[in-house]
Parts: sequence; C-alpha cells; structure tokens
Amino acid sequence: MRVLRPLIERTTWLRWSHLVVGGALLMPYWFLAISLIPLLPLSDGVVKVVLMLLFMPAAATFVTGLVPTVRLLEGALAKELLKGPAASIVPGSARSWESRARAGAWFGLHLGAGVVVSGLSLAVPPFAVVMILAPLVTWDTRFLDSWGWQDTWHQWPAPPVGLASLAALLALIVGVGELLSRLAPWFLGPSAAEKLADMEAKAVKLAERNRLARELHDSVGHALSVVTLQAAAAGRVLDADPAFAREALGAIEDSARAALEDLDHVLGLLREDASRAAAAPQATLKDLGRLLEQTRIAGVELDAEIGDEVEHVPAAVSREAYRIVQEGLTNALRHAGKVPVRLRLGVERERLEMEMTNPLDLASGAGADHGGGRGLGGVRERVTVLRGEMTAGPDGDRWRFHVSLPLRSGT
Repeated sequence: MRVLRPLIERTTWLRWSHLVVGGALLMPYWFLAISLIPLLPLSDGVVKVVLMLLFMPAAATFVTGLVPTVRLLEGALAKELLKGPAASIVPGSARSWESRARAGAWFGLHLGAGVVVSGLSLAVPPFAVVMILAPLVTWDTRFLDSWGWQDTWHQWPAPPVGLASLAALLALIVGVGELLSRLAPWFLGPSAAEKLADMEAKAVKLAERNRLARELHDSVGHALSVVTLQAAAAGRVLDADPAFAREALGAIEDSARAALEDLDHVLGLLREDASRAAAAPQATLKDLGRLLEQTRIAGVELDAEIGDEVEHVPAAVSREAYRIVQEGLTNALRHAGKVPVRLRLGVERERLEMEMTNPLDLASGAGADHGGGRGLGGVRERVTVLRGEMTAGPDGDRWRFHVSLPLRSGT
C-alpha cells in the first residue's frame, strides 16, 4: 500500500501539473529553434540537432528568466504546486542580477525537466497499455516477420514490462517533483542583500510602530489622567464655584479634543494614510504653556520655571522634550495624585536640562510606584535615541525625575 500512496496523493499530481506547465512553456522555444537553426551555415547535422534541441532552448529560457517578473510568476507557481519546502517561498520580482541569474537557471531547469516528464507522460501510458494487453490480442505476423521477431517474440513478459514502465514514470514524477520542491527556495528565494534589505525594512517599521505606541501612550494617557482629575474637581465645586467648574469643563473639552486628534493621527499612520500623516500634530516646547495650564486646572499645584531659551532648541529635541515633560506630569498625576509638583526646564552648556519633583507620602506609600507601567520606559527610549541621560527614583522624601538632552549631536 505504501508503494501506491504516491499515486493517490494530491501533491504528486500538483507537482506533475507543475512539470507539464514547464513542458508546455518550452514548446515555443523549440519552434523558434526549429525555424532558425536550419538557416545557419552548418554542414554537420548532429551539431544542428544539438543546437536545436538543447543549446538554443536552454540559452533562450535562461535569458527569459532574467526578466524580474519571471521570478515573481515562477515563485507563485512553485509555491502553489510544488508544496513541501517550496511552500515557504515569498513570491517577488528579482531585485538584483544575482537573483535574476538564479531565476534564469530555475526557469531553464523547470522547463527542461518539464518537457522530459511531459514527453514520457504522453509516451509511456500507451506503451504500457499495449504491453499489458499483448497476451490478449493477435499480433500482425507480417509486422513481426519484417523485423525478424516472429520466432523470438514472447508475449508473457509484456504485462510486467508495461507495469514496470508505469511504475518508473510514477517514480520519475515523484522524484523530480520532490527535487524541484527542495531546490525552489534556493533558486527563487531572496539573496543575502535582499534578506538584509527586508530585515532593515522590518526594523524601520517596528521602530515606527514603537514610536507611535509611545506617542499614543504619552498624549492620550496624559489627557485621560488630566480629564479624570478635572472632572473630579469640577464635580466637587459645581455648586460652590460654578465659574471654576465651567473652566474645568472647558479644559476637559480641550484635552479630549487634543487626545482625539492624536489618536486620529496615530490610527491614520497605522493605516498608512499619507494625508493624515502629513497633517500630524507635532507639539513642541512652544506648546508647553497649554499643557501646564491643563495640569493646573486639574487641581495640581504646579510650580514651573521655564527658561525663555527653551523655545529655540532644535525641533527634534523640542518635540521629544515636550513628550517627556508630558509623561513626567502624567506619571506624577497617576501615581502620586494631586500633590505639589515642581518643574525646572532650561538650557545649560548646550544641553536641555529638565527636573521634576513631587513629594512622596512614605506613610501611605502613595507615589512610591512611579516606576510602574510603560511611561518611564518610553521616556528612556526617547532619551536614548537623543543620546541623553535620565534618572528617576526616590530622593529622600521626594520623587525626582531628571533628564538631560544634548542640543547638538556631538555634545
């Protein structure tokens, strides 16, 4: 039963169809050779036959395989029909001459092996049928006499010969199909340079997704923290101080709108929406006043000392610094509550220095878990990219968060 298994396996006949396609594709090249080779000034008929059947079709198929799209088509065909190791192929056009050469060699191999299997698939089954039926029919004695076979022809070996020819054809189909399946990933797979380029592209995409995750965490996370405190403050003074409640509700509206804009921007980038990416809201230190005001409306006693020169730092540093300040305030609100926060931000010796502190309630443990969550991890990534320095942790009875960023790449 194991011997007959290839006969009923779907993969066997898929691979056979792959080979038959190759045989059919080789026909035009043979017709071209049959038309052109006789025109050559060659007297040796054997040379003409070799050129017609082997050399010219092989050269023509290799040249055709150099076309970048051929690798894409052959890769898709091998992936779907050869199965096995070939199923791992990611079809794609050739992007280098090395890939084109491998694709050209594969195209010639596919068509050459295909025409052999196709020819035998046409010839062997009828031969096998004749051999198997030989003992049951009356042969033309005149035909046998003309070849001198009348006295030597024995019909009893004919059926085994017929069955053996079918078994040999099946073994050839299985063997060639398996061989092509194993060779396809090397011939049609990416080159070392293409693998490196793909890895770089994936790394860039992953870095971009991580950046978007940080943006989403910093902007939306801060907005939600502020909105929570602002809503609580507005609820407590709604009757006693309606004016403050209205101001808090207005700040909630502004914070929610800004968070929605950031969220819409990030989702647009994730969907590869170029129009939304171009209109990306990029807050900088020039927008710091609004951020500090929203934090104060939330009920936080914020003592901020911002140097005038921070508005003139390089744009890249300014954008990242804004997010770092935002995450520092979010961290304080989330883990310490409405405690007094002291912020110092200024430029010293070609570096942007930021320090944020808030008291720790050591008795209750409030604020002792500033390091939890992903916020400080995202800040550390930003600081590392800019080649800066960062420290965060308890300092006596206060939590201290310090960041130092160089304004120039060489400082």
